[in-house]
Amino acid sequence: MNKSVTVTVPATTANLGPGFDCIGAALTLYNEFKFTRLDPPQPPSVPRQSHGNEGGLRITVTGIEADRVITDETNLAYQSFLKLYQQINQTPPPVHIEINLGVPLARGLGSSATAIVGGLVGANLLAGSPMPENEVMKLAIAQEGHPDNVVPALIGGCRLAATNATDWEICDIPWHEDIIPVVAIPDFELSTAEARRVLPTEYSRADAIFNTAHLGLLLRGLETGNPDWLQAALQDKIHQPYRQALIKGYDAVKDAALASGAYGMVISGAGPTLLALADASLAPKVATAMGNAWKEQGVKAEVLTLEIDSQGAKVCI
Repeated sequence: MNKSVTVTVPATTANLGPGFDCIGAALTLYNEFKFTRLDPPQPPSVPRQSHGNEGGLRITVTGIEADRVITDETNLAYQSFLKLYQQINQTPPPVHIEINLGVPLARGLGSSATAIVGGLVGANLLAGSPMPENEVMKLAIAQEGHPDNVVPALIGGCRLAATNATDWEICDIPWHEDIIPVVAIPDFELSTAEARRVLPTEYSRADAIFNTAHLGLLLRGLETGNPDWLQAALQDKIHQPYRQALIKGYDAVKDAALASGAYGMVISGAGPTLLALADASLAPKVATAMGNAWKEQGVKAEVLTLEIDSQGAKVCI
């Protein structure tokens, strides 16, 4: 079995407007997780420094916001690591997890999904790969609670997920090469729990029909790059009208994105990161306009012009 494995997992943007909790895309922004099997803990009579789990766990974190990541047994990557071993009925080995963060925390870019996928994939590899990828995926969905982030984080691309009785059907969504995702990441956070609390428990038939039609149009717009379809398709009545009030400067940033030529702007995941889709020739202009608009609102933001990651979680042994 492997002594050490490294899993690189992409950030994700979920919902894409009307695809609430069912569609997401992997982006070219990454977290890296290295898992190294440790020797069994020494007997208690030998002086040593405890690193949690009676010497069976060590976690070190580097990169952006590294000091905010929990490094004990409650760390999400380690919890996922344990989950895989529980599923295969094996005792988890002592492990050193080295995390290098490139995805901002609690910003709507799937940072928790990277930890879940990284932990599951790393554990599966250290265990000798007893679990096929589709089973790892189902375990990730069960742990996250919905598929929109963990599925593209694991297998890459833009993916639509739907239940089929007790199983999942995963559909690859073609993404036209001229459509560029621009993400504007503010320097404030918005928890997923808070973003879900503002949503209503019931919706009208009209709103359900609206989102069904616009999700269908979105799928064709992403495939063809048709600008008229994309401009219409990014509208939503299920989550964004309720969440946008939680994001300072939302209207100003959206107006700036549209005025600079974006097809549209949506909330990335639960927010507060905002995602614009734009033609490749206009993406830099859109990025500048979004950053300036937030700056005028007193918000510091990092704006990135990214691409769709087609591979998902990548492994180095």
